[in-house]
Amino acid sequence: MSKPANQPANAEKAYSVHRSDLPLSCPTAEMALWDSHPRVYLPIEEAPAGRVICPYCGAVYTLVD
Repeated sequence: MSKPANQPANAEKAYSVHRSDLPLSCPTAEMALWDSHPRVYLPIEEAPAGRVICPYCGAVYTLVD
């Protein structure tokens, strides 16, 4: 992901994701409050336009490569 390590969970609403970050889950391992909601895996590589939205917090993830 393109955000610093140990960022608060759900602090942003839009995240850029690289293939090296897959499989994608929300919240991510880099988020300090990883237990802000149940971890859900998001199938971003199968999503139209490489974009998915977390059903719990509404964060938007976009695959950039």
